[in-house]
Amino acid sequence: MNMIVTGGAGFIGSNFINYWLKRHKDDSIVNIDMLTYASNPDFINKEQYGDRYTLIRTDICDRELIMQHAKGVDTIINFAAESHVDNSINNPEQFLHSNYMGVFSLLEAVKKYDIRYHQISTDEVYGSLPLNSATKFDENTKYNPRNPYSATKAAADFLVNSYINTYGIRATISNCSNNYGPHQHEEKLIPKTIRHALSGENIPVYGRGNQIRDWIYVEDHCSAVESIIEKGRIGETYLVSSRNELENLQVVKSILSYMNKSEDMIQFVKDRPGHDEHYAIDPSKIERETGWKPKHDFEEGLKKTIEYYLGEK
Repeated sequence: MNMIVTGGAGFIGSNFINYWLKRHKDDSIVNIDMLTYASNPDFINKEQYGDRYTLIRTDICDRELIMQHAKGVDTIINFAAESHVDNSINNPEQFLHSNYMGVFSLLEAVKKYDIRYHQISTDEVYGSLPLNSATKFDENTKYNPRNPYSATKAAADFLVNSYINTYGIRATISNCSNNYGPHQHEEKLIPKTIRHALSGENIPVYGRGNQIRDWIYVEDHCSAVESIIEKGRIGETYLVSSRNELENLQVVKSILSYMNKSEDMIQFVKDRPGHDEHYAIDPSKIERETGWKPKHDFEEGLKKTIEYYLGEK
């Protein structure tokens, strides 16, 4: 398979490229990435893959270049996105550019060359559940984005579905819970906590830290995408989760406990505007239709993540 992976120098994209090329020895990947602040080309061991891997530094909104490189490609998987909610509140225009117009650019190439397409989305498009709710998001949950980041991701999902319906493109979407693992930028909760613990800085926690997130180790997300590419039904959306719902404060305390650091390092700060309270996903559909199952429980994945960042020190 000849594949384009966009955003492949970022956190999830780089893990996916390494995962795929190690498991699919005859496949090749062109990585299209702008190499923004959260990206690092060294996340990919290009010497290991030889001519099976190519990096092109450009914006996915550059339709002429996307068209040029898409010719002869079998599959495009779009990981490219601005993803930090705080940044979307301060500068929503960049999120519209990358997360919506970038997807439009890719879909035009997909339509022209009849390329299999997969859109990486997020559980945040569904909004927020009450803290004490036993409800979980599933593929029939109504979209209810509550910040500029999730709104642009929701808009992109609607655009993909419109191209499926109108032009008959061969596409799927996956909405995944919160990822953690190697290569994640330190603006996110888990790597920020680890790095602050290492440097002896206070660890900021929004509000009371009682917001609930549904955590998945990044390699399990990669295997879920693999299962959708290989077994998923065209035109369908699949929700991906490891069923690990934890309060943010509980996650921070688990990291401090593993690192033998004091909980006195926790500093509660003013809550984020419009902060979603609770995410929870029901992954029954992907499990039922593709046979996918996560391999890492939260404790195992968190230990591997901490040891990765300790090794970087």
